[in-house]
Amino acid sequence: MIKFYYILLIISISIANTFAKDFPVRRQAVKTTILSWYTGSCKVSYERAVFSNQTMEITAGYIGVGHDNFKNHPKGFTARYAHKVILYGNDIQPLNGFYLRPELIFTNFHYDTKMDRERMLSKMGSTVFTVGYQYAIHRFVADFFFGGGYAFGYEADTFYQHGFALWNYLGRFNKNIDMTFGIKVGVSF
Repeated sequence: MIKFYYILLIISISIANTFAKDFPVRRQAVKTTILSWYTGSCKVSYERAVFSNQTMEITAGYIGVGHDNFKNHPKGFTARYAHKVILYGNDIQPLNGFYLRPELIFTNFHYDTKMDRERMLSKMGSTVFTVGYQYAIHRFVADFFFGGGYAFGYEADTFYQHGFALWNYLGRFNKNIDMTFGIKVGVSF
């Protein structure tokens, strides 16, 4: 019986090595935030594994495309930088797993105000701490995340900054507390 398990183990290792050669390690990904189209912007991210279980992610976005929820005609841009620490990751699939991610966000856009439809500038920065899970298999990547942090700058009167929302819940508003969540899909290479 023990010989059977040894033979099974050797066959399993051989099969795993065969498949590992067929599927190269993919350390880079290009993703888009699919929920951002619904909120009036288009964001594209580039992610690269830089160390074991760590990646860096850069996101750039154009504000003013997609569905305009607030009918305030925003025009501008957003930029993000994140450094992911993937928990329980592996070297074969370095983009896959649960993660912790500190993030820096900057948004700059003009919009129509609610009252007099005058064009105003919203220029906000934010430091956010997010948690999430990124699923990467073959060439497909799906990233689910949420988090919160500290915001500063000149906010829009809708409290949505095209990348994060300012705290406006439970009957209280705080322009220095922000939240973010999203789903990104893309390809790895």
